[in-house]
Amino acid sequence: MKNDKIFRTLRMKVLPSKVGFQPSTIYGLIAEGKFPKPYKLTPGGRAAGWQESTIDAWIKSVAIENEDVK
Repeated sequence: MKNDKIFRTLRMKVLPSKVGFQPSTIYGLIAEGKFPKPYKLTPGGRAAGWQESTIDAWIKSVAIENEDVK
């Protein structure tokens, strides 16, 4: 059976439009442990990104958290 799941890596350039935060806010949340850490795209390299599925799960968890606050 063929695995049709597509893994997409998001770079910081597109992340703000997906989550609604500016890069400085995203980096602040990472430092506070409230946002997933990026991973290096190449060993020893500077380029980093996030798996889209990880970000989707984070968005869902924040939405569920905020439902409880209402």
